[in-house]
Amino acid sequence: MLTTLLLALVFTLQQPLPSDSTVRALLASRVRTFPDSGKHGTGIVIGLLDATGRRRIIALGVDSNAVFEIGSITKTFTATILADMVARGEVRLDDPVAKYLPDSAHVPSRNGKQITLVDLAIQSSGLPRLPSNLAPRDPGNPYADYSVQQLYAFLAGYQLTRDIGATYEYSNLGMGLLGLALARKAGTSYEALVTRRILTPLGMRETAITLTPAMRAHLAPGHDADGNVVPNWDMPTLAAAGALRSTTRDMLTYVAANLDTTSGLGRAMQTAHTPRHEAGSPNMRIGLAWHILSRPAGNLVWHNGGTGGYRTFSGFDPARRIGVVVLSNLNAGVDDIGFHLLDETFPLEQPAAQRVEVTVDSMVLARYVGEYELAPAFHIAVTREGMSLFVQATAQPRFRIYAESDSTFFLKVVDAQVTFRPDALVLHQNGQSIPGRKLR
Repeated sequence: MLTTLLLALVFTLQQPLPSDSTVRALLASRVRTFPDSGKHGTGIVIGLLDATGRRRIIALGVDSNAVFEIGSITKTFTATILADMVARGEVRLDDPVAKYLPDSAHVPSRNGKQITLVDLAIQSSGLPRLPSNLAPRDPGNPYADYSVQQLYAFLAGYQLTRDIGATYEYSNLGMGLLGLALARKAGTSYEALVTRRILTPLGMRETAITLTPAMRAHLAPGHDADGNVVPNWDMPTLAAAGALRSTTRDMLTYVAANLDTTSGLGRAMQTAHTPRHEAGSPNMRIGLAWHILSRPAGNLVWHNGGTGGYRTFSGFDPARRIGVVVLSNLNAGVDDIGFHLLDETFPLEQPAAQRVEVTVDSMVLARYVGEYELAPAFHIAVTREGMSLFVQATAQPRFRIYAESDSTFFLKVVDAQVTFRPDALVLHQNGQSIPGRKLR
């Protein structure tokens, strides 16, 4: 019996990544569900890193050399910079972030504890997901005009609602603040810092925040869930949270570096993979930015990303020394693809239940227009264009919603629905029903 179990474990550890033909079939099935598939250049590129070091790239709908916004995968670059600066003795994980900000900046504290660099990196600083004074002039590019001064103003007026380090709460604000602090310590910009510390040493010439002419020529335009081309995102202040653009080829180089324990940067990367805090579920923990999913066959280390027109995934299995990159220029989730390729026991998402769109009287639609508060820092704005309604959550892209009845609407970008009530709405998503009162 013991021999059988050991053989099963060896098979699990050595099980190769799927063949090219299997991946192409998966891509064909998924891209076929994209709005107006094949007409507007929406697609997915998948990169596979085998245990031998062999790299494979399979694309459908877009060019295999295409450039994508990688969104929050940027946070893992920020965490690697932090680990590298710690290894060099430039900063300490338990340094207060205020130490590396201007004297005039006030960072909230609680019960005598200050927010440290590691608190920000493990998403347990107590800071919210987004600052409440983020009010973009262009909702299609929500971070573009948010300034450092606005960030400091928010921090000065914010009171923490929970103890620092107590609870995992994903925060773009927190990771953006970490990047600002590290860049100030290094005496440079975040983009220059990530270039000097990670991109140049790894030879990642197709990764940047500011697009080179060659990158711009290969940029895959981002699309919303309905297949419409949307603006790219600019994040001058919170760049460390999600501003990088890259290719599948470069991201495979990055994954390979994360599996390399021999180099100096590789050792810093290993530090970032060390689990440090729970991350919202019993089998999920977080290191420095990277999430670690525990399972019987060993941990999977991963992060995803999403901007207005892109969704991305990067993950690897340290025990099997394999990695996967999934980049899409349609705002529809690809996490299930990434996990399934790493471990076929993870199921692929099934298409959402088919819903039938109906026509609703314009007078009824007009009643729903307004702003709804689901939480103090999380609002949903409902707008109307002709016979169509749109919803836009705080600092997120705008999505069209489709009527299923006079009061119930559904989204196509995710499996979510909205029910309108007198002076309120209810968001139904992930098994939850979250009410929001109408403010205006």
